[in-house]
Amino acid sequence: MARRGGEPTPAQAWSFASGLVLWALATLSVIAVYAPVLFWMRALQVLMLLFAVPFLLALGRPVATLRAASSPSGRARLDRVLASRPARVVCSPLVTSALMLATPWLLYLTPWYVASLVNSTIGALTRILLLLIGFGYFYARLQADPVPHRYSPLLSMGISVAETLGDGLLGLVLWLGPLIAEDYYAGLGRTWGPSMRTDQTVGAGILWILGDVLGLPFLLLLMRALGSREKELADEADEADEVDRTVHVEPGSVRPTLWWEADPQLRNRFGRG
Repeated sequence: MARRGGEPTPAQAWSFASGLVLWALATLSVIAVYAPVLFWMRALQVLMLLFAVPFLLALGRPVATLRAASSPSGRARLDRVLASRPARVVCSPLVTSALMLATPWLLYLTPWYVASLVNSTIGALTRILLLLIGFGYFYARLQADPVPHRYSPLLSMGISVAETLGDGLLGLVLWLGPLIAEDYYAGLGRTWGPSMRTDQTVGAGILWILGDVLGLPFLLLLMRALGSREKELADEADEADEVDRTVHVEPGSVRPTLWWEADPQLRNRFGRG
């Protein structure tokens, strides 16, 4: 198991609290009221639950907080769970990214979408599932918390390129393709607001463009993590090289001199006299 030491900072606590506030907005505010009526409002709710809320929650390092607040036996159990093979597989960047990429496609292009609108139980389970998939995604990709295995940020950046293409393609399908849940929305008898085509076009733009905009902070964090990782590797290489030179120097051996040290004037000028 790869750990990230230290308890969460105040900034991380604020991130977690902000995630809870956004969750409340997505599920208890006007967004929740109009999500079953307007396609674009439902798209905004999906984007918040799948992306924005989990991103802030993951930045808050809830696993580290739970571990710090647990008893020694509780920490040991948590460490065993994180070190298990199922956790390494489920929390790997490839698995979590595949779930993140596939979920919007399955939601919008299968009967799941209408079922989540007409059945309150399926709707509640869908909101929970979106949140869990999103959190697992950012938990494995940001690696701010203790994780089963720590991967290079370069892998996450490569995956992000493929995800951008997948998200853009879904946006095009929703924008230019047939109406989603046409019978359901027509049955509502709504006489106000945008037409069904305009409504879906706006929703496609939210999922595509706004999703990419919200992804910029994530990419910046990945780039910063990559820079920190490269610096750590460089420092480790320097330390190993220094140890190697120290080990191979024989007792009584003479330190090799530079060419200018043989000249008295140059030697005095550079302080090697």
